[in-house]
Amino acid sequence: MARTINMLEAINEALSQEMQRDERVFILGEDIGLSGGVFKVTDGLLDKFGEERVLDAPLAEGIIIAAAIGSSMMGLRPVPEIQFADFITPAVEQIVQQASKLRYRSAGGYSCPVTIRVCCGAGGGSGLYHSQENAAWFVHEPGLKVVMPSTAYDAKGMLLAAIRDPDPVIYFEHKSLYRQAKGEVPEGDYTVEIGPAVVRREGRDLTILTYGFMTQKSLDAAEEMAKRGVEAEVVEIRTLAPIDKSTILDSVRKTSKALIVHEDKKTMGYGAELAAILSEEAFDDLDGPIMRVTGPDVPAIPFSPNLDKAWQVSTEKIIAGIEKLAAY
Repeated sequence: MARTINMLEAINEALSQEMQRDERVFILGEDIGLSGGVFKVTDGLLDKFGEERVLDAPLAEGIIIAAAIGSSMMGLRPVPEIQFADFITPAVEQIVQQASKLRYRSAGGYSCPVTIRVCCGAGGGSGLYHSQENAAWFVHEPGLKVVMPSTAYDAKGMLLAAIRDPDPVIYFEHKSLYRQAKGEVPEGDYTVEIGPAVVRREGRDLTILTYGFMTQKSLDAAEEMAKRGVEAEVVEIRTLAPIDKSTILDSVRKTSKALIVHEDKKTMGYGAELAAILSEEAFDDLDGPIMRVTGPDVPAIPFSPNLDKAWQVSTEKIIAGIEKLAAY
């Protein structure tokens, strides 16, 4: 049976159900126990499962991830939380030097079934240190799977799939979607496969390639442009690594134009890799330049409300991108 819940509730439900189903699963992170998380994503889990499986950790992301990796090697299924993506840097050594390489360096002797939940993204006037969307850092590293769902249904199903995966998964959660993204979610057990992208809107004139919070903004822009006679296809890349090249290429070959939309910075962002794939494998199918609408190349998101608004990747900016590309 399905009912309408938001993404926050879907993530909480996934954690609760998987901890109930599999006693090897435990969670750890900053403020996740007594306070239920800074956004209340883990609210109630301490009461259900106790302090041995819901661990309030010190402000030490490197230690959190190191402990998770070690416990996974002993047969457990840890789900550590990074409170904000901006704080993940102390744990990068553990993620890219240990978790991503553990199966490779042991010739398959060890796996690393760790699911790292990472709160990310702009919104709420949080300014620098609480607003980055830096998933591209980890897409670069072979051995890691990187996902970023945009719907409540996918949030639950992909988290369950991630926890059950034998290898490390970095599970990004955009904080602006926690309460905005609502939809029908089954009460029971199900998974959403890690890997496939999905066509969220059919179109004929151009393809929008996007992910995370930008999916909804791109859909809103596409609906507005449809009123003006331009039909944009929207492809959501739910799994950033490994990339589902088949769905991406099929869509762009159909429409002959590609607009890439993401919140992260433009230079060397995820869109650069998508553009390279299209240039190498779909060049003869293109009827216009590969274009990008992204966050600006500035060090951080400003606190100033006016500057914050100017920084944001808005529906209006995406519409302007569609208009420019459609004119070719």
